[in-house]
Amino acid sequence: MTKDELLARLKGYEWTDFECKKALRDVPKDAYSTVSAFANTQGGWLLFGVSDNKGQLEITGVDPSAFDRVQDAFLTTLRSGQKLNHIVDALPHVYELDGKRILAFFIAEVDRHQKPIYLNGNPRDSYIRRAARDERMTNNELQRFLRDAALQSWDGEGVPDFPIESSIDIDTLSWYQDQFSRRNPEQRQIADPIEFLLEWNFIVHQSGKSALTRAAILLFGLDRCVRSLLPCPVLDYQRIDTRSDLWSADERWHDRMVFEENLFKTWRGLVAKYSRIAEHPFKVDPATMRRTDDPPDYIAFREATINLLIHQDYGDHNRKASLKWFTDRIQFWNPGDAVATPAQLLESNEKEIRNPLIVNAFRRIGLSDQAGTGIRAILRNWHELGRRPPQIENDKAGKSFELILRQEPLINEAMKRFQAGLGVTLSADQADVLALTAEKTKISAIDAAMVTGGNLKIAHQALTYLSQQQLLTSLDEEVYKLADPIQARLKQLEEAVGQVEAHDEAHELSDTERQILIACTESAQSTPELLDLLGYKSRTGNFKKALAHLVDELATLERTVPDAVRSKNQKYRLTSKGRKLLETIL
Repeated sequence: MTKDELLARLKGYEWTDFECKKALRDVPKDAYSTVSAFANTQGGWLLFGVSDNKGQLEITGVDPSAFDRVQDAFLTTLRSGQKLNHIVDALPHVYELDGKRILAFFIAEVDRHQKPIYLNGNPRDSYIRRAARDERMTNNELQRFLRDAALQSWDGEGVPDFPIESSIDIDTLSWYQDQFSRRNPEQRQIADPIEFLLEWNFIVHQSGKSALTRAAILLFGLDRCVRSLLPCPVLDYQRIDTRSDLWSADERWHDRMVFEENLFKTWRGLVAKYSRIAEHPFKVDPATMRRTDDPPDYIAFREATINLLIHQDYGDHNRKASLKWFTDRIQFWNPGDAVATPAQLLESNEKEIRNPLIVNAFRRIGLSDQAGTGIRAILRNWHELGRRPPQIENDKAGKSFELILRQEPLINEAMKRFQAGLGVTLSADQADVLALTAEKTKISAIDAAMVTGGNLKIAHQALTYLSQQQLLTSLDEEVYKLADPIQARLKQLEEAVGQVEAHDEAHELSDTERQILIACTESAQSTPELLDLLGYKSRTGNFKKALAHLVDELATLERTVPDAVRSKNQKYRLTSKGRKLLETIL
């Protein structure tokens, strides 16, 4: 962290990876809970000599007479192995600001096999970093960290309570053996089911006895065995025929299936669901699961869905994976975080995985890209379709992973016209990076890679070119923003487009819609109040259509209780867009 970066951070609030302590003459006791939290999540900077004064960070400095003692005491404790259960390395930095000295330590995230880092020999004294706070782990959170730290993978452990001969779904295993033979003709072909399971380590020997592994039950088990092994379902699939921002959890889905069967049956069931709602419906050979034609977004669907099945933490008995399919996006949520960093997710190499037996079983029959390339395959597919980049939230504190595929174009007609008027020749990648920066105002190299198909080299080349053309300004080696003249030009365009759209929408409003907007000018109104003001005796079809159009399509009205659409306290109020539209009307 440079001095300028430190100053920039001190102007704001404490961040997820940034914590300040006064530490005038001694090491604060709560500094070690921050070390635990940073080491257990994504690392961060711990500063001594900065105080929180009513929400503002104030430079107070470490007392010069105690400076060396504070630094030595802190580093000695981290390396003693007594206060913390593992030695934690911290790289010290000294800054001079306003004539005062600040001590800064970077605490790196530790390897998952060392987690959790805890205090005073007590695993329950483990912390995670959430927002700008250090939070003591709950028992469930602690168990998740301990499972991931185990040297023996959860899916590779034997489960002797499941008899080998009566726990396997023969149809699923036969299907898999057939797929395996087609995909791997050079491998020794084994017809006998038990011998096949032994050959590929789905049966292990424990205390002189043979036992199926958890992976064998999850991949090939009978339904009742899967339910016995997993208290939670494998996956909750929901199709919701509306936009994600217009739906609340109180509303009913349009199609739902909770999968409580083995992973290959679950996968085949999801493919059947997908085949009916894909952009270009297709057919699948039920015997080989081979498609007769590929929908344009099939690769992204395949990789994202299989990620749900192969990488989740099946030892978590309190949460289940979910797939929510809206009209504007698909949300994949997994219990269990990715071990890799955002940058590592974009690299084409082997990564640490939670369920190696399950992952390899899928890869052997081609139901996943080569090792370590799944995320990049998703990004490439989405980039080729010209859509907004996928969103990834790898929550290391909450031990969860979410991927959102947004089914909307990145560059609309207005952005095309804006870029065409810049007088600069842009490649498709450069145009995409510029469009994303215009939307976010500021982006990182990782953001740029997400929108250019997952290639960091191409992302850096695009950012460098756009900077050379004075379209972007570099804030540091990894972060860029729109150049001020370009930002001003874009704002003018947006205002002009907004005025035109408001004018057009004002002329398209029905009389009922105009009356509803005017009725909400001073304050929010309930449905009965609106009916009374408009002179309606009941909710007619015309009234309901007008209200829905203003709320759901034009976004000129919003609900005061958005999470409970049918709440008895529900009212409707003008949005900022609604007020602008009213100015055009009045």
